[in-house]
Amino acid sequence: MADDQIRYDILAQEALRGVMRKVLAEVARTGLPGNHHFFITFLTGAPGVRISGRLRERYPEQMTIVIQFQYWDLKVSDTGFEVGLSFSDVPEKLEIPFSAVRGFYDPSVNFELEFDVKTEADGEAAPAEPVTLEPEKKAEPKKKPAAEKEKQPDASEPAAGKGADVVSLDAFRKK
Repeated sequence: MADDQIRYDILAQEALRGVMRKVLAEVARTGLPGNHHFFITFLTGAPGVRISGRLRERYPEQMTIVIQFQYWDLKVSDTGFEVGLSFSDVPEKLEIPFSAVRGFYDPSVNFELEFDVKTEADGEAAPAEPVTLEPEKKAEPKKKPAAEKEKQPDASEPAAGKGADVVSLDAFRKK
């Protein structure tokens, strides 16, 4: 096989990160349209990620945030975004470079982007199992079908005797 000196793989990843950047910038400007909401998985230890020590301790490798009901101060730059979210009634500010994002998913339209993220320590891509956190809700969401409710984890109730639940994004895909 020929050597890819142009590095189409890197160019494609950068272009897809541009899609995520543009969507988040529009949401920062005008708010979430319709039923759109996002699951964003990122590596907590990646360079440039700024989260509280409490969150880093709880999620030392990666976590998934949900931009849906209660978020504030969403700001998007060329290199990343910052957002305010509430975790167990504790407000947190997160700063996430786009280079740390592993996945971007909008379940309202079944749109998903996956990215390769290299870690500094070993130069390898991180494992693909995100930890899902759902921010506290500002208002009651619209009623969802019972089948869909069963699929979504309740982030406010930790599993008995365990740390965080690991949930694949596949659990949120429409079938």
